[in-house]
Amino acid sequence: MLSKKTLFVIASVIIAIVAVLAVLVANNRTKQPVVDTKKYLNIDICQFKNGSDIFITPHELQQKLGHDNIVILDASHPKVYGKGHIPGAVSIGFKGLSNCMGKPGDKEWGTILPKDRLTKKLESLGIDNNKLVVAYSDIFKGPGGGGRAVWQMKMAGLDNVRLLYGGLELWKRCGYELSREPVIPVCAENIVLKDYDESFRANQEYIFKNLDTIKIVDVRSLKEFTGDDTSRGEARGGHIKGSQWLDWTWLMNKDASVKSPGKIIELMAGIGIKPGDEFVLY
Repeated sequence: MLSKKTLFVIASVIIAIVAVLAVLVANNRTKQPVVDTKKYLNIDICQFKNGSDIFITPHELQQKLGHDNIVILDASHPKVYGKGHIPGAVSIGFKGLSNCMGKPGDKEWGTILPKDRLTKKLESLGIDNNKLVVAYSDIFKGPGGGGRAVWQMKMAGLDNVRLLYGGLELWKRCGYELSREPVIPVCAENIVLKDYDESFRANQEYIFKNLDTIKIVDVRSLKEFTGDDTSRGEARGGHIKGSQWLDWTWLMNKDASVKSPGKIIELMAGIGIKPGDEFVLY
């Protein structure tokens, strides 16, 4: 049988180990290891058409943290948000600005909220016509909810909206701070939205009427394209007749940065689409 002294020593060692682990975990909650911060200080978003109207770089956002005139939206799954998000970011999830009453396949399910409901939703998030709004997600785990939110807000006439270039993945690679504290927004008032710009979307009727003439690109995974995977709520498996497959992740580098315009043009050419062509993504 172990003596009391031995047990005390063992217990002390265990407590010390636990304390060290607690410190390491606490540090991990606030800082990410720096990979190559200098590499990402001068990201050229102007290489993309209207890039400065679409993106904000991690460095630019980091400089604005804590300011009163910015709202940050995390469009990752709530579980992903809970594991670490940009300080001050509010969780909205992938479908935070979408109509999800009913079930997938129902009319209007998954589309942008009606104008009156979107107005109330944005005000509840602290958004008005003057604040800068930045949306992002953990791109490869999200996936892509930040871009969806930016698209929907711009459709409603909000111009001061940006997508975080590289999302949370690139933010972490820059070594910038993360938080696990949930954020409760302070409501705003009197936001004014425009009538939705219908050029931002193609509805089911438009697709059906032009099925034989328009170019359609399915950006889901290969198994979703073939119909082998319907785990994301599809009413039926398969793809729209005549659509070409291009996995959306092919447009990204491993660090979640966007591939160069030249490389994207090459990828699109591989499925028969060239600059200037009109096409629909889904």
